[in-house]
Amino acid sequence: MSKAPHFRTALKSAPDFTDRLYWAGTIKMALSRFFILRALHDGPAHGYDIAQAVERTTNGCCSPSEGALYPTMREFEQGGYVTAEIEVVSGRERKVYTLTDRGREAFRIGLGAWMDATGALLETDRAAKARQAAGHAC
Repeated sequence: MSKAPHFRTALKSAPDFTDRLYWAGTIKMALSRFFILRALHDGPAHGYDIAQAVERTTNGCCSPSEGALYPTMREFEQGGYVTAEIEVVSGRERKVYTLTDRGREAFRIGLGAWMDATGALLETDRAAKARQAAGHAC
C-alpha cells in the first residue's frame, strides 16, 4: 500500500489588521483604478500626466508607479474603457489615453459605489464616537 505524496505548503503570515499601513495599502490599491478613470474624465492624457493627476487629486494618497499604471491601462484598453493613440513628441513616441463612453460609465458607477462606501464609513465613525462618548467599548 503506497502513501499519497505529502506536500508542504508555505504558510503565508496573516496581515496585521492593526497596522495602518495595511489599510492604507488596501485603500490605495482599490482607489487607484477609480482615480485613473477620474484623471481621464478630465480629458486625454499620457501615462506620466495620469500618474501626476492621480497623485495631485488624492493629495498623495494614491500615486501609481509605472509598474502599476501601465498594466492597468492595458486592462482598461482591453476592456474598452479607454482608447490609446501613439503621439510623437520631441521625437519620442508616447501613448495618449482617452476615456470611452464605457469608461465614462465605469467612472460614474465607481463614483456612486465609492460614495455609498463613504456614507457607510461616515455613519460608522459617527456611531463609534457616540458609543465612545457614552463610555461604551467599540
